Amino acid sequence: MEPYSCDTFVALPPATIDKRIIFGKNSDRLCDEVQEVVYFPAAVHDNREPLKCTYIEIDQVPETYAVVLSRPAWLWGAEMGANEHGVCIGNEAVWGREEVCDEEALLGMDLVRLGLERADTAEKALKVIVDLLEKYGQGGNCTEGRMEFSYHNSFLIADRNEAWILETAGKHWAAEKVKGVRNISNQLSITTKIDQEHPDMRNYAKQKGWWDGKKEFDFAATYSYLDTAKMMTSSGRYCEGYKLLNKHKGNITFETMMEILRDKPSGINMEGEFLTTASMVSVLPQDSNLPCIHFFTGTPDPERSVFKPFIFVPHISQLLDTSSPTFELENPVKKKLHLKSKPDRRHPLYQNHQQALEVINNNEDKARTILDNMRKLEKELFKKMESVLQNKHLDMDKIANLFPQSTKDEIRIYKANITS
Repeated sequence: MEPYSCDTFVALPPATIDKRIIFGKNSDRLCDEVQEVVYFPAAVHDNREPLKCTYIEIDQVPETYAVVLSRPAWLWGAEMGANEHGVCIGNEAVWGREEVCDEEALLGMDLVRLGLERADTAEKALKVIVDLLEKYGQGGNCTEGRMEFSYHNSFLIADRNEAWILETAGKHWAAEKVKGVRNISNQLSITTKIDQEHPDMRNYAKQKGWWDGKKEFDFAATYSYLDTAKMMTSSGRYCEGYKLLNKHKGNITFETMMEILRDKPSGINMEGEFLTTASMVSVLPQDSNLPCIHFFTGTPDPERSVFKPFIFVPHISQLLDTSSPTFELENPVKKKLHLKSKPDRRHPLYQNHQQALEVINNNEDKARTILDNMRKLEKELFKKMESVLQNKHLDMDKIANLFPQSTKDEIRIYKANITS
């Protein structure tokens, strides 16, 4: 399997405007996989029953935070998401010298959700993930069906105040505190700037013969096959993403981040067997009086999708139009043994979006109308959200229904042109 993955970005002041941290991610997955956007409220767990993740059960914690997730519809975890405290996490597939474990353990996507549910700051989320990694390990098939696709993970974790890169190789890991702008892709990228690490990381590398213990320790060079001196001059997505971030450094807004995620020449907006199946951008104001705003597409190809806003407030409306059908008889661990075909996991937004894409590809006039109306809706949403970020009036009732209503407005655009 070729090492395809995603791209995750973060920009911190002074690279951004108005003292905001901007987070963004494209989730690149198999082209026929459906990604849903789902909300889970905060919860108290009194009975401490084991928690069922995608493949294994782990210990539950007494309390979990409210989360909004963009996730492949067949699994428990998430590709990316945010929690009520303004913590955002995205993960990447990475490969290196350490072999990927065949045994089912926690997926990187499970660790994304667990970090969000259990931590109210970025650094605490990092600790949650590495502690779970130490206890349960990472492993298991990361696709639904018969194709085997397993990997280790890297993570970009941000909150209102700071951001961290966490990169793993089996149970070993290194973490880097972000300054300015940073991106991760499907390769290890932490070199000699290591701010936290697994206590046995260097000794393990020495035992394996990957590091002589004398030259300066370079995590990416030691745990993978990368020539880190050439990392920023290659033509890969990691390098291209870094260039795009730096091109806009000093003036980065949430709209800038969306432009980066929509960029096709760089390969960041991926097409083909693996494509960008969903995208997310978050605005994390350093002023705690202002809300964090999280934009999700819930559909493939951000260039032909609408970024719709979500804000954590009490009494959030259910996200029915981006929630996939559930299949009660499924056993996540055993189902792959008897699946002859994948269940139809398309949610209402996905179905209408795909029908609209057919129209766009076959009718030039309707294509122009659909795309113009999509951009018009998006601009209206951006204008409203910018007003919210400027500390203007926040109507809690409307905000509770913000994402569902935006989704319905998007579906209405598709239906108007599919049926006409």
